[in-house]
Amino acid sequence: MSGLTRIILRLGRNPEAGAPEGDDHHGYVIFAPLDTDGRLDAAMWAAHKRDCTVRRFRPGEAPSDGWLRHRGDHWFFWYDEADEGPAEDVENLAAHRLAPGEYVTIREGGGAPLTFRVAEAQAV
Repeated sequence: MSGLTRIILRLGRNPEAGAPEGDDHHGYVIFAPLDTDGRLDAAMWAAHKRDCTVRRFRPGEAPSDGWLRHRGDHWFFWYDEADEGPAEDVENLAAHRLAPGEYVTIREGGGAPLTFRVAEAQAV
């Protein structure tokens, strides 16, 4: 998977969603290509899209495996099995740096948007 980065997102503080302190056991592990500024590289994604995966983990649930997909500047997580739920939008992901300490917003299963912090980003 040369040229990809393993990015770990963990649920940040979301008081309205019942996680006032966040939750390190709720998040995502993403393998994606980043440019030198730490943003998604769409051209490199196109060359390696089969390797650009996502694994969602939540307390009390089996992990769900899917893929990082995009159309234009719109990025989302896509799952191929019905029990894993619908695609999940990642708001303005093309504009975000995916570096530790940064935040992204994901709309899980079409529900309310949740804030996740980038806990780790390491080249693999």
